[in-house]
Amino acid sequence: MDGFPVKQPLPTRNVEQIDPFLLLHHASAKYSNNRPAKHQGVGPHPHRGFSPVTFVIEGEVHHRDSRGNNQIAKKGEVQWMYAGAGIIHSERPSKELVEGTRRQEIVQLWINSPSDKKMIPPAYHYVSNDEVSTFQSEDLKVSTKLIVGSYNDIIGKIPTQSNLMILWSEGSIHGKTSFEIPANFNAMIYLIKGQISVAGYGVVDSEHLIEFAPEGDLIELTISKDNTEFLVLCGEPLNEKLAQHGPYVMNDQTQILEAMRDYQMGKMGVLIED
Repeated sequence: MDGFPVKQPLPTRNVEQIDPFLLLHHASAKYSNNRPAKHQGVGPHPHRGFSPVTFVIEGEVHHRDSRGNNQIAKKGEVQWMYAGAGIIHSERPSKELVEGTRRQEIVQLWINSPSDKKMIPPAYHYVSNDEVSTFQSEDLKVSTKLIVGSYNDIIGKIPTQSNLMILWSEGSIHGKTSFEIPANFNAMIYLIKGQISVAGYGVVDSEHLIEFAPEGDLIELTISKDNTEFLVLCGEPLNEKLAQHGPYVMNDQTQILEAMRDYQMGKMGVLIED
């Protein structure tokens, strides 16, 4: 992506998508302290028809977009951008990061939008560490953030365009927890780091993605290593036609061509990075 390698658990040669989830990238970068931060990272680029979501694992991400949003997310925080009818954004390291550790690690998830919401106005949402809702496992060894959706009467602070439940968990060795998945939701776990053992499946190592049958079942797991971190990604499938070209995700090729034309005509706005 924009010159640096990423790990891509989704899609693969065998799995095109896990509806409504389109893509998952896991990226680590080491930036130079000899160049301005605004000249590094991923420069301005357009999106339409889906939500790119960034989970900051280490470091900081400086988001700017053509709607005037300008904000830095730190470790443990989430940037959720609904592209809607079209938006241009950049994803840079912060000035403080470039002058300090220079290391950044993120997971980015692309979530498809329903056809009737692909062309509504774009929006940007940010969840800080102070604002996110969390809950603990019974043994207090696993802490989970509710990013979107609802769980155990807790409601996430970010509005979504479809029915989703996304959790972000951290745990220490021997910690046990379980998650109840809504019926008819597709569900998967991406293990960012560490190791877990999933009941009925077995051991899952870091940087692996596992998919569950959409049966609304209970996922039970045990943490096998300290500093384990993972995402639980659940969503009701849209079951709609999909047309995708680069940064645009629509329902047919005509809409893709319209997105390309609208971007070239400046209808998605202009981003001038300060």
